Amino acid sequence: MSSKKIKVGIIGGAGYTGGEMIRILLNHPSSEIVFVHSRSNAGEAVSKIHGGLLGDTDLIFSSETHDDIDVLFLCVGHGEAKTFLEQSQIRDAVAAIDLSQDFRLQKNAKNGNREFVYGLPEYNREQIQAAENIANPGCFATAIQLGILPLAKAGLLQEVHTTGITGSTGAGQKLSPTSHFSWRSGNIEAYKSLAHQHMNEIMETISQLQPASKPLNFIPWRGDFTRGIYVSSHTKCALSIQEAYDMYYAYYAQHAFTHVSAEMINMKQVVNTNKCLIHLEKQDDNLIIHSTIDNLLKGASGQAVQNMNIMFGLPENEGLKLKASSF
Repeated sequence: MSSKKIKVGIIGGAGYTGGEMIRILLNHPSSEIVFVHSRSNAGEAVSKIHGGLLGDTDLIFSSETHDDIDVLFLCVGHGEAKTFLEQSQIRDAVAAIDLSQDFRLQKNAKNGNREFVYGLPEYNREQIQAAENIANPGCFATAIQLGILPLAKAGLLQEVHTTGITGSTGAGQKLSPTSHFSWRSGNIEAYKSLAHQHMNEIMETISQLQPASKPLNFIPWRGDFTRGIYVSSHTKCALSIQEAYDMYYAYYAQHAFTHVSAEMINMKQVVNTNKCLIHLEKQDDNLIIHSTIDNLLKGASGQAVQNMNIMFGLPENEGLKLKASSF
């Protein structure tokens, strides 16, 4: 492995995921940020938009891009990544890691000469190692899939009923009626019941592990906190609780960031980390799987850097040893 640093460009650097990407990569020993692109903030100091980086960087947002880089992170809205790649002059040899949903499904995985691999390491690590471009999974999709992958791998996954709650950063920085503080504070609301956009990528993965998979029924909630996701799924399962734990421990034994806990988990244990924590319960013939992640890290920028590490042959956890915000 060469000691030469990976040269990085970031598109859409002014949003939440862009800010987290910058924060991680500034402290990543094997990467160098070459440019951070933002049309709306070109010429402004990055630390003016991302106040938590004040004193950490002198980077300035750029309106221009170039391809003297090794990897390009696309931290843009859905539909914008595809448009950017089609309109840009970025060399095909530059690895693209897209955080939008533009290339996650197999039917959309090709864009010109680029072909994208679905970047869920706990499912697809070997393909990621050989990939030239990555479609980073969605945040809810990551939390839900990590909760049910072992069952699907064993061919034991039955119909799943899932409820999950996410913080306001999951809606992005653009202001909307439900992201006002006065609306969010002390409030919870269901949205996109049984119709969330992440269901398609989840079912594509599960169907590859377990053909003729049973339905996924997912109801997401908006929560009155800023970051994090907590998911509870349940499904019929004949395994005893110990057999289920043994299967989950075995599945995740070689994965750096997903940890199975015999104790009940809570969201603050993962906020500001790239971890996913999983806890199991058994009631009669129902297996309940709780999983929790930080939507901006394991659900977005952290997982994207994890994928970069795998692609470039670095330790999977390099630059991602982040401490939870437990207090």
